[in-house]
Amino acid sequence: MKKLLLLLAVFMFFDSYAQSQDRRSPHDTVSFANGTVTYGRPYKNGRDIFGGLEKFGSVWRVGADEATTISFNSDTKFGGQAVKKGTYSLFALPTENEWTIILNAQLGQWGAYSYGEHKDKDVAGVKVPVRKLENAVEQLTIRFDAANNMIIEWDKTQVAVPLSF
Repeated sequence: MKKLLLLLAVFMFFDSYAQSQDRRSPHDTVSFANGTVTYGRPYKNGRDIFGGLEKFGSVWRVGADEATTISFNSDTKFGGQAVKKGTYSLFALPTENEWTIILNAQLGQWGAYSYGEHKDKDVAGVKVPVRKLENAVEQLTIRFDAANNMIIEWDKTQVAVPLSF
């Protein structure tokens, strides 16, 4: 039994190590007043991002590698929609002038490839306007301002989702 447990522990270590090696971008965890966001932070690298790399009208994982997660320490209003305390996958459906920011209860998704299989687990979908930035943001950034807005910026695009808790 001890050998089996040891073998299982070794397998789990190497499996998690191998998965982390598949990451192509740096990752970050950002704390805010009611939780955290964990996401991959890809670089622009001279590419056209929205409408180019990330097609308008296609669901995007809001980051790189595995789907971005957002955790709330207490019940929250996400863009005015009630969301229970917990952890969710964060997706966006970008268009040129507005995005729909989606919270989905299915964790562990790699990118948005299987989002269609789990869209029935959406818990919120908030439409927010796009703000065009004068200067490009080189690396995808998610931050929170003093008014508890979750701000997503990359290339010359910015969106903000109001949060209250």
